[in-house]
Amino acid sequence: MIKNIVFDFGGVIFDLDYEGALVTFKKIGLADAEERLDRYHQRGIFEDLESGRSDRNTFRRELSKLLTPPRELTEEEVLGAWLGYIGGLIDQEKLDYIDNLRRRGFHTFLLSNTNPYVQQWAESKAFSPCGRPLSSYLEKCYCSFEVGMMKPDPAIFRHMLEDACLKPEETLFLDDSPANIATAERLGINTLLVEKNGDWRQAVEERLKM
Repeated sequence: MIKNIVFDFGGVIFDLDYEGALVTFKKIGLADAEERLDRYHQRGIFEDLESGRSDRNTFRRELSKLLTPPRELTEEEVLGAWLGYIGGLIDQEKLDYIDNLRRRGFHTFLLSNTNPYVQQWAESKAFSPCGRPLSSYLEKCYCSFEVGMMKPDPAIFRHMLEDACLKPEETLFLDDSPANIATAERLGINTLLVEKNGDWRQAVEERLKM
């Protein structure tokens, strides 16, 4: 029986806009944004930030060096560039559904490859149409940059299971990445591969009936 539901963030809870991010990073001067940004798993200094190997100041300095021409970026410029990944307003109905799951007794969590800039937005009143931050919908958020691990590494899944005292067979994991889903399945976690930026509510309900 499913008791715990774990959500990916980008592409699942909020619509992920890769093309929008290319525009915002190019706007600040990252001419080769296509080569440096990835749809699913970041590389280089972007991966260092999401994995917790570097902090905001280090990332900002390193990104500044990659610009054409190089210049010192402000924190506001870097935040604005990362927010290019946010594809419009959050679907409040998805958030309301997560609230409903909690009222029905399910435990809800986040497991995400993300960074402090996106989480700054997620934990602000600007996150949801009703002014609530992401964490108010979940029991706990497991963010890659905070725990120092990234999906699809099995270590981040094991960390979440141990920290939250979750049994794999009682846990359902939603993600739009086949690689992340494959890792979860190898650990005995129930999975649901969802369409990127799609509506997964009915699919969750069907799985909860099984």
